[in-house]
Amino acid sequence: MMNMSKEQMHWMVKVFQPEKTVASLPGGTSLTEAARAALLGLDPGYYAAELARLTAGAKNAAQELLADPHVGAMVDRLPLQAGARVCALGDSRTSDPQSWAAILQEIFSARRPADNISVVASAISGDTTTHGLIRIGEVLAAAPDWILFFLGLNDARTQGGEPTKTIVHREETARNLAEFRSRITRETKARHIWVTPVAVNEDRVTNHWALSHFGVRFRNEDIAEVAKAMHGFGDAVVDLFERFDASSLDALLMDDGLHFTENGQRRIALEVLRSWSDLN
Repeated sequence: MMNMSKEQMHWMVKVFQPEKTVASLPGGTSLTEAARAALLGLDPGYYAAELARLTAGAKNAAQELLADPHVGAMVDRLPLQAGARVCALGDSRTSDPQSWAAILQEIFSARRPADNISVVASAISGDTTTHGLIRIGEVLAAAPDWILFFLGLNDARTQGGEPTKTIVHREETARNLAEFRSRITRETKARHIWVTPVAVNEDRVTNHWALSHFGVRFRNEDIAEVAKAMHGFGDAVVDLFERFDASSLDALLMDDGLHFTENGQRRIALEVLRSWSDLN
């Protein structure tokens, strides 16, 4: 095992899921837990225990949310029929084992068990909306009833000490989002919701032990452009960029200033439920 602190090992398990990164390779689906741990430089015992702890955290977050009767009422009035299939399309903030999508699945299983509602996360760490265009065909082929888009943060990422452009230009991001929307309309009967990316702590991202190694940087003004593009269609939008103000954001973020703690993921799940339950 690499010489990492507990905090660093925890970060690795939350942020990277090797089985999703290599899923397109012939042997990707058969990657064992021990092999996944090895790819992250982690002891298999620690990896298994941490995954179990994170999964339990998602269930705990769901139970805490459902302890509020108002949240239960939101879940009850969601426009979801029995057997509904929900896809959460995202990046590392969604691929996290205790992500908002995992929390939603736990909520549905606890509050509406007879309805057999499924939430499937199609999410890979580091993905942009351009990567999402590659994966959208597989998502649509599964005939989802709802698609929740929490993708676009990495479009606003920059690389290196003095970057001159984002990974995906904001105009291209808007075109990618329009293509998602067009394909959903043409190929499925699914409904969709845009979930805007959330601001980051720019300084903490820049100085993080792992992110700085790769030269990862963000400017919140670039992230705001992605949120603006999502609003441009007149569709339902969960505006997390607006709702997560700077005064409370740091308490919801990990030390990297980018990814969410369990409390942060729980808050995302709550905000998604709040907006989703208002739709007919």
